[in-house]
Amino acid sequence: MSDQPNHTATVPGDNLAWQRVQLARHPKRPHALDYIQRLIRDFQELHGDRRFGDDPAIVAGMGFFEDRPVMIIGQQKGRDTKQKLYRNFGMPKPEGYRKAYRVMKLAEKFRRPVITLMDTPGAYPGVDAEERGQAEAIAWNLREMARLRIPIVCVVIGEGGSGGALGIGVGNRVYMMENAIYS
Repeated sequence: MSDQPNHTATVPGDNLAWQRVQLARHPKRPHALDYIQRLIRDFQELHGDRRFGDDPAIVAGMGFFEDRPVMIIGQQKGRDTKQKLYRNFGMPKPEGYRKAYRVMKLAEKFRRPVITLMDTPGAYPGVDAEERGQAEAIAWNLREMARLRIPIVCVVIGEGGSGGALGIGVGNRVYMMENAIYS
């Protein structure tokens, strides 16, 4: 018998929770545009926040879901290196959250329900985003989404990381796809 304590090392690959995270981040997992292309007829994307610019990490627009007009907002990560860089790896900046809010207000004006598709490791943590009001943009969306007088359905389709997901994640119904994570 040994005097050495029995240390069983747990490696991430042996951990069921870590396996779920890996499934949520799997490169072949459907992204927001995959769902939009298959579920939303006549999708018309809207761009820009009308204050600073457009954020490609947030895809937003209008279309028809089962012949009903809807507004849809999704976080898009990208598949290859070029797309991932263009979409900022799915990490929205303040202009993305402001664009999402602009689309939500249009939905309220035209009495259309909103569908959001969350898939982000979190909001972009760069200094430039902080200088343009990242925390304020997310907080604004949290408050305003709670005040909207239209139905909002939120779906975590992959990663629902932190405040980055919450910025488009306040709704009447919040769902998660299988093997998605919301933290």
